[in-house]
Amino acid sequence: MTDTVRLGGMALGNGVLVHGPTAWACAIRTGDGELKVAARRKRFRAAQVRNPLLRGPAKLAEAFALLPQVKRELPEAELPMQRPQVAASMVVSAAALQLARRSALGPAARELLTAALSVAPAAFALRGGELAAYHGAEHMSIGAYEHGRARPKEHERCGSHLVGPMLVTTAAGNLVAERAPERYRPAARALAALGAVAASVETFGWMTRNPKHPLARALARPGHELQHRVGTREPTPEQLEVAEAALAACLELER
Repeated sequence: MTDTVRLGGMALGNGVLVHGPTAWACAIRTGDGELKVAARRKRFRAAQVRNPLLRGPAKLAEAFALLPQVKRELPEAELPMQRPQVAASMVVSAAALQLARRSALGPAARELLTAALSVAPAAFALRGGELAAYHGAEHMSIGAYEHGRARPKEHERCGSHLVGPMLVTTAAGNLVAERAPERYRPAARALAALGAVAASVETFGWMTRNPKHPLARALARPGHELQHRVGTREPTPEQLEVAEAALAACLELER
């Protein structure tokens, strides 16, 4: 029996990106209904990074580094951050962050609020259009491959499950950074952000290995609610066909 390949994915406005340890594939549905697929080997592999502090940021960088390649191979691909509404939400979120930092809230409450505001643009990106439905199709196709049976539109390894760990680690890191001397504070915040990403990804890995642990379940709850209520919708058969085409093309290269 062939070993199951560990896969990740990303929903686009008109398709699905699936990536494995060494390869990626993207399938889209064009405006005239044509199904287009592109698949390539990865240029950068986060699995080669062993340092725990850098491993988490490297995994995120690996996923986002695929987007320019996808756009070159499939110019019609609609990336989530291309939508004007998402760009506008990023500006509004940045302004709200500045207001929150100047507020009279206590340090812990202020940092939790700013951490929550920082994920708002990503949540907004999932609303509207067909992105949420393609997100559900991505989960269903990858989940069915991994489990050997039909799966729901929510997936236990969805990146939304990083929300819980990120809220905690970002707030904690910023609290520590605020204690640094004024002239060192920008550098301390940058290090805190790097540490928060690293700690969150490592925590997320532990959560996927121990899904029944009470702490893992508590940390996963915000992300599960996000993908259940906002981030995913039931896909149409045509959208599921797109996700399955990306999955098949990725697996063909991986094997």
